[in-house]
Amino acid sequence: MAESKPNVLFIAVDDMRCDLGSYGVKAVHSPNMDRLSATGVTFTRAYCQLAVCNPSRASLMTGLRPDNTKVWDLRTDFRTTIPKAVTIPQHFRKHGYRAQGFGKIFHNTFPDNVSWDTPHQWPRNAKLWSDEAKQELRTLKEEMREAGIPKAKIDRLRSLGTERVDIDDSEHIDGALADQAIKAMQELADNDQPFFLAAGFVRPHLPFVVPRKYWDLYDPADIELASNSFLPTNAPPVAFGNRSMGGLYELRDYMDYRHVPSPFEGSLTEDEQRELKHGYYAAVSFIDAQVGRLLDELETLGLADDTIVILWSDHGWKLGEHNGWCKQTNYEIDTRAPLMIRAPGAAANGRKSQALVEFVDIYPTLCDLASIPIPSKLDGTSLTPLLTGDAASIKDAAFSQFPRNHDGKNYMGCAIRTDSHRYIEWRDKKSGIILERELYDHRSDPQENQNIAQDPKQTSRIKKLSALIAKQFQPSNWQAPISKKRPQLTVINEGAQTMKIYWLPEKGERRESGTLALGKRKSILTTMGHRFLIEGTKNGFRKTITVSKTDQTFRLTRAKKAKTPDPKDTNSEDQ
Repeated sequence: MAESKPNVLFIAVDDMRCDLGSYGVKAVHSPNMDRLSATGVTFTRAYCQLAVCNPSRASLMTGLRPDNTKVWDLRTDFRTTIPKAVTIPQHFRKHGYRAQGFGKIFHNTFPDNVSWDTPHQWPRNAKLWSDEAKQELRTLKEEMREAGIPKAKIDRLRSLGTERVDIDDSEHIDGALADQAIKAMQELADNDQPFFLAAGFVRPHLPFVVPRKYWDLYDPADIELASNSFLPTNAPPVAFGNRSMGGLYELRDYMDYRHVPSPFEGSLTEDEQRELKHGYYAAVSFIDAQVGRLLDELETLGLADDTIVILWSDHGWKLGEHNGWCKQTNYEIDTRAPLMIRAPGAAANGRKSQALVEFVDIYPTLCDLASIPIPSKLDGTSLTPLLTGDAASIKDAAFSQFPRNHDGKNYMGCAIRTDSHRYIEWRDKKSGIILERELYDHRSDPQENQNIAQDPKQTSRIKKLSALIAKQFQPSNWQAPISKKRPQLTVINEGAQTMKIYWLPEKGERRESGTLALGKRKSILTTMGHRFLIEGTKNGFRKTITVSKTDQTFRLTRAKKAKTPDPKDTNSEDQ
């Protein structure tokens, strides 16, 4: 391994807010992340660019703000909007690194296999809910069908939102992810190339289903509930939205919380709040244990002094604050998330940085630390001066945004966080006209409970902040591109039998994508990295295809009449 090229251990955690011991929340058991914090730089004011999984991850991994990725929702694959984007691991591969990723680095449905040296695969045979919980869901769904509940609502329902399961860590999906990453680390340690190893844990994202021993770390009677379980005074309704309810709709997808009221209408019971917060903290402690396993293995292999370690979460999460339970707002509680970076020999290791930083800063920072070129079109700024102790700050503001459909109107919420204030404008997504404003003074109101945007004393401040937002956000950027082409898989059946085509999602059962008779072809709009199974109806023929190109063709031929492959075809297969 080249001495000038440090390894990178890239740890992502899903939906984890800053409730950790190293961030001053002593009620949470997080000894391993606290250990990383004590040996690296902990950023106490790090902000995502859009507080929901897919847009945040697409932005962080490409180093581009959502207005440049054109990803503002959970449905859009950035490869359909910016297909030539070079992600962090892709860039490191270009400069001599071997990159492998496990778990949730990009959004679940978009593994982006072109970023990695080996295709992404979720652990097989890993568990989550107990058999009893899964049977309870099947029974409930049958009762709902008999009651005439719409199919779409039934299909969306999931099992328990919280459950203690009696399984070993490695049987759980997140423990199995740690196993995958540790095995890869051991193999990469023997390689001459420096490595970029990414491990993405799914908890503490709902559901809060983790081994019982992590639940037993907490006494529910000792758990403090949110002190501001109410909507901010004078906040416009669009800030939470009558459809998304500030993300609370996600909690309603679980069968034991399908009844919970909108934040506009009521609150969860105290028992429900305590159970959810207990489950969330247990999930954080479970992930903390898996992070500890990775750090321990790094030390066992003698790689700790030659490896950059970064840990981040894609956004924050509400645990009853503002009467909410999830993410998807422009508030501090959702846009602020943990960020820790340990660079070998960095002078600021062991310190906490109060500097305002953004997740788009991660890409250039890692390049800087690894002494590889920083791409010119990135939207962030390297944090290296904060790691070396040469600077106390690098920027005066952090920007976030969130789109919202409310009362039939499409909005874009644009937020700026300065040293002392958070200012939000809710603009008409098409015209850019400001329809609502919010302003929160963190010197007197750190929980953002009182919107003071209508206070005449704030006119001058709002004018200055509004000018900065106008410079950062352009309404012309909020229209999704029309001309970009989605990846397409074409299957041509020139074989000896009818074939079945199945999509193999990263999680869950395979899904049928159609039947292909002899002499027919089928084209499927899909996503880069998605996997499909081609299966014969007679002789057991099976072939798995991973989509790796924008236009990909798979030709099935008879073995006795094998044709010369079309040079445009990705692959051909005899039956």
